[in-house]
Amino acid sequence: MEKAIVITEIHEILDTYCEKCLVKTQLGKERGKAGAHQFCISMCTIGEHLQFLGEEMNKFTK
Repeated sequence: MEKAIVITEIHEILDTYCEKCLVKTQLGKERGKAGAHQFCISMCTIGEHLQFLGEEMNKFTK
């Protein structure tokens, strides 16, 4: 994967799914920002995909 493609895909995902995520908003109210973030990185399928893309980005820095 090319770096520009990965960056574009990350931005598209964040804008499409994460910007107005009702689950993240509600968890932010209940658990705080850290609790909502923990849900996103551990239980959300979109978060898992973002982690994968982050690992792809790490390949460009090595």
